[in-house]
Amino acid sequence: MTDLASFAALLSPEGQTLLAALRDHDPAQELAIASRLRRDHPAELVSAALGQARLRQRAVAKFGAEDAYRMYFTPNGVEQSTRASVGAHRAARFKALGVGSVADLCSGVGGDALALARAGISVLAVDRDPLTAEVARANAAALGLSDLVEVRCADVTEIDTSPYDAVFVDPARRGGRGRIFDPEAYSPPLSWAVETARGAPRAALKIAPGIPHETVPEEAEAEWISDGGDVKEAVLWFGTEPGARRATLLPSGAALTGRGLPDPAVRPVGRYLYEPDGAVIRAHLVAEVAEELDGGLVDATIAYVTSDVLTHVPYASAYEITDELPFNLKKLKALLREREVGVLTVKKRGSAVEPEEIRRKVKPKGPHSATVLLTRVAGAPTMLIGRPVRPEPS
Repeated sequence: MTDLASFAALLSPEGQTLLAALRDHDPAQELAIASRLRRDHPAELVSAALGQARLRQRAVAKFGAEDAYRMYFTPNGVEQSTRASVGAHRAARFKALGVGSVADLCSGVGGDALALARAGISVLAVDRDPLTAEVARANAAALGLSDLVEVRCADVTEIDTSPYDAVFVDPARRGGRGRIFDPEAYSPPLSWAVETARGAPRAALKIAPGIPHETVPEEAEAEWISDGGDVKEAVLWFGTEPGARRATLLPSGAALTGRGLPDPAVRPVGRYLYEPDGAVIRAHLVAEVAEELDGGLVDATIAYVTSDVLTHVPYASAYEITDELPFNLKKLKALLREREVGVLTVKKRGSAVEPEEIRRKVKPKGPHSATVLLTRVAGAPTMLIGRPVRPEPS
């Protein structure tokens, strides 16, 4: 799907029939499928339908099957869309702030606009690309949300946002050469987005999670969001808690807010090791986790917290440590052979050694399992051997 005419054809009854037939198609069989379908349908429409079917299959990971197979996508739209769980979290925050209308600038195929509408918020979704705007409009219709979502094809810098309770900006962070790391190279630049946010009663700006903390405006709250343990994005909130730093973990919704604590002390490895969630690390809230765990760091530069007490918190995964060894593959191989470890999980933080290399060289074999954490302890390369400790079911 490369143009408006091809997309319009997909919305026709014939296009809808093709898309329904291709829902569960096997991409490996596309040549045979295309040859068969072209006997009864125009070649261009078959190509557009096959392309859309592939995009829908990719989008299931972000939107779930029920929505993904009703929605429409562009290649960039699948890549850059907000995961549905993250969009729902953000929409819930807007709703809790009393927001009834949002100007969604750089709306893409409408993932965030749909989440906002499902929260009962009316949305102006703006994108400058005509095809992307049409896709967003079709998505609102497909999900029965057209009454709450107005889609406008325009330059976001020319939109009057004053009639809206809040502004949401998701600048494009990818260009022709891939991911863009300089916020001023975003489209539009982050500085424009910040100024726009400052002029609104409430605002949220979606940014890359690796943004340096020193570039966060003083009046903004910075929130880092992970989903299923993977850091997905950071958001600058305006009109909430100036200067706050927050880590939000989905799907649980657990949130940790900074308390301005000093860096934790370094202490010897205790019985338990805790690996903070990536959002916690990005938000610089390891000290807050260490305080809750009554623990310290294994190394001043490593985000592993250690303690002699087992405390389950939603912000960190716990491991019971059985062995602490200087980095030595021969010793590791001998220990694993002695304990008949065949299922080996290798994690690393502060180590240049790749987990795959460890598994290949030690050749684990046996009925038991173990976790090896490659790290530094008080500056020295170290291997910590143990097992994950999961909370008891409630």
